[in-house]
Amino acid sequence: MADLFDSGAAQPDRPEPKRPLADRLRPKNLAQVIGQEQVLGAEAPLGVMLASGSLSSLIFWGPPGVGKTTIARLLADETDLHFVQISAIFSGVADLKKVFEAAKIRRQNGRGTLLFVDEVHRFNKAQQDGFLPHMEDGTILLVGATTENPSFELNAALLSRSQVLVLERLSLVDLELMTQRAEQELGRALPLDADARDALQEMADGDGRSLLNLIEQVSAWKVDKPLNRDALATRLMRRAAKYDKSGDEHYNLISALHKSVRGSDPDAALYWYARMLEGGEDPRYLARRLTRMAVEDIALADPQAQAVCLQAWETYERLGSPEGELALAQAVIYLALAPKTNAGYMAYNAARRLAKQTGSAPPPKHILNAPTGLMKEQGYGEGYDYDHNAEDGFSGQNYFPDGVKHPVLYQPVERGFERELKRRVEFFAKLRTQRNS
Repeated sequence: MADLFDSGAAQPDRPEPKRPLADRLRPKNLAQVIGQEQVLGAEAPLGVMLASGSLSSLIFWGPPGVGKTTIARLLADETDLHFVQISAIFSGVADLKKVFEAAKIRRQNGRGTLLFVDEVHRFNKAQQDGFLPHMEDGTILLVGATTENPSFELNAALLSRSQVLVLERLSLVDLELMTQRAEQELGRALPLDADARDALQEMADGDGRSLLNLIEQVSAWKVDKPLNRDALATRLMRRAAKYDKSGDEHYNLISALHKSVRGSDPDAALYWYARMLEGGEDPRYLARRLTRMAVEDIALADPQAQAVCLQAWETYERLGSPEGELALAQAVIYLALAPKTNAGYMAYNAARRLAKQTGSAPPPKHILNAPTGLMKEQGYGEGYDYDHNAEDGFSGQNYFPDGVKHPVLYQPVERGFERELKRRVEFFAKLRTQRNS
């Protein structure tokens, strides 16, 4: 009896597996690439390089599913370079040596090599340095791909020999074009109404590969009539939004939240706050950052803002999630609508700079205590005017080191409570001038 588990047995009647839709729709040339016009256009970096016949080493920086691998492969075709692809996740020093040796032989035979390194940021410093001599002598033309910020993850030496090109997440217009191409390949329209079609593209979250995988699932369904958004949501699990709590997305979104608060837009601020929570951000981190915003951007224009943040933080600690997150949301709204000033922040920085410039200059003797006879003999405390005994409770004396001209560090603005502080600053400045004239 034949061995039923013999994988080597001939089975001529078994049909060849159908290639995945994403593979079947892979562009054949750069003109077929969807999106990335800012990189591929006639006046864009790659368009100019190809037109001039001079392609340099490149780093593609962008989210998953936007065409980094596809564009690299097509660049090799356009420039008649041998395409070699490796992943930094699965490759080590020995693998790199083999790649470099093969590229040297290929070069001796008159053919260049385009080496595409996926997840290039996963290589350590020594491994990244290993590319440099082979890039410099022309053995390889490196095209690296990374989802992480190259400024933080790649060596300066490698970056100096490459041009960083930013690939963007695909727009809904791009995803609709990709959907139409998929339907042409499949030979039928997707069984979705217009609203469900939009929902499918939203689920892809700017990732073309993800969209094609979703389309492949949907196209296999046997349904009597087009599905609506709710029916689609029942059948498909919504893709989780891309969010790395320790990477670029974390810093990008907190920056968006902070600037929305500073820009007095409560709707945008709430949106970015919600995006971070949906991505799994720790609410305590957000509570701390909200308090920082109150100190940095609102400050004395509304002294209550800090208290609101601290109370919201304490409420979260007592209630926990999800109820406590509402208290933080209310703090977001309060901060966004509060009057803004950075006068205190600027004054503090100016004071730090002045402190560095003046070094260890001592206070003037008239404001020093004199607990001993020797210190009195040295003039400590001599000539000090007790402000409570002065007219208006203000002596107008100098409190800066001798020889340091009285600077204006704090310059309040005409907003919120700081308007009142500005009035007080001007009042005391006028009195000081009168007392010292």
